[in-house]
Amino acid sequence: MFSNAGSPHECILGFIAPVGAPGQESFTNKPSGRVTRRVFNVELKAKVALAALREDKTLAELCQRFELHPNKIVDWERQLPAKAAGVFGSVSKQSEQFDLEPLHQTIGHQEQEIIF
Repeated sequence: MFSNAGSPHECILGFIAPVGAPGQESFTNKPSGRVTRRVFNVELKAKVALAALREDKTLAELCQRFELHPNKIVDWERQLPAKAAGVFGSVSKQSEQFDLEPLHQTIGHQEQEIIF
């Protein structure tokens, strides 16, 4: 299906996976013979999303540069503005204070029951 002759890619299950691409783990084989998915760190996601928002390169160029599917880049590009407010401060949902005193009393009560 795919031709890998002389390519720095490894063909696994019909997908071309980069071997040792920066910011991401390549496909690895488990002892059971199964193949794991690539895991992208948050730094790479932010870098890709910012590059997509800059619009100085086409989507095809970004796909080739970062070795990603266009849908991934578009998804991360859409997520960045939605989650950017959390970078500079807490979001209103997270700022709600919870009363932890009843929980601490319950934990203390359970510890006493375990001891005795």
